[in-house]
Amino acid sequence: MNGDELLKVLAALGNPHRMRIIAALAARRNYVSALAREIGMSRPLLHMHLQRLEAAGLVVGTLELSDDGKAMKFFEVAPFIYRLTPRTVAEAAGTLTEQGDRGRRKEEAP
Repeated sequence: MNGDELLKVLAALGNPHRMRIIAALAARRNYVSALAREIGMSRPLLHMHLQRLEAAGLVVGTLELSDDGKAMKFFEVAPFIYRLTPRTVAEAAGTLTEQGDRGRRKEEAP
């Protein structure tokens, strides 16, 4: 994993709402409306967090049709294992790009 990818994963997991989303989806896949009710979050806010998790490769979303023909987006946790050691962090740091550094600073801005 390169440095930019590692930053994206760590930033995604560094938010308590996104950790709760991962925990809920670890139990079972779910569609957005039901997931929003389950964790007590508005759908727009949930969508924003799901986009970050999906961009980091931590969840996968698929569009499916319900029995009555409505489009429903289901999400599930993508299989992942990350092992962080000083060495893996140092190796990832050696691959950071200017783009990854700029993206991280933008995320940290108020």
